[in-house]
Amino acid sequence: MNLVKTGKRVERRSLDFGNTKIAFSLSFSTRKNLNISVHPNLEVTVNAPVDRSLDDVLSRVKKRAPWIIKQKNYFERFQPLPTEKEYVSGETHYYLGRQYRLKVVKSDKDDVKLIGRYFTIYTADRSNKKMVKELLNTWYINHAEEVFNKRFKICYDSVKRYHIPHPQLRLRRMTKRWGSCTNSKTILINTELIKTPICCIDYIIMHELCHLKIRKHDKNFYSLLTKFMPDWEKRKESIESKSMI
Repeated sequence: MNLVKTGKRVERRSLDFGNTKIAFSLSFSTRKNLNISVHPNLEVTVNAPVDRSLDDVLSRVKKRAPWIIKQKNYFERFQPLPTEKEYVSGETHYYLGRQYRLKVVKSDKDDVKLIGRYFTIYTADRSNKKMVKELLNTWYINHAEEVFNKRFKICYDSVKRYHIPHPQLRLRRMTKRWGSCTNSKTILINTELIKTPICCIDYIIMHELCHLKIRKHDKNFYSLLTKFMPDWEKRKESIESKSMI
């Protein structure tokens, strides 16, 4: 099945690896390198350059099949994924890796406060879940800007002597990625990362900073990442266990 999305060709493909069938979404776009990703929802996506042949892509996916299966098995340990939030009192939400209970309080003034182990939401209509969600998300975004900028400065100060260019930091809510680095030297960080521990935030920022110097995930990239963050593998395992909370 072929779909057309803003100039991209998107296909559903599958291949057999032993007794395992690997299904994946394949898209072609104006990019330099082929990228294979396994997402927390167990979806496999393959993004390939437009000039790459289908046979070459399938060969590359088959070569990476053991890693794909390993990643899917890893994420399956955390299934089912968290259910949709209801935004009612008693519900659990995260901030910097810690759990907090939601407490919705009737008030003439809309506000959000983190008090003890509670997110206290003040609003006129306690039953208005949409408003409670908006208030909490706004709180998250405001705190993400403050925390991410602070952690970014700390991380960049530790790598700038290696002639890594100073990028622009932008925040964006994403559903499948914690962060990315664009060709224009801009680092995008998922606002949902504010729910994870500081060690995970630093790992994502450092990972993307290393991409400013080395684009590919090759041995040189991981050597550079290890130089800046020797325990990155432990941090990576921690962030992957969060399944995009």
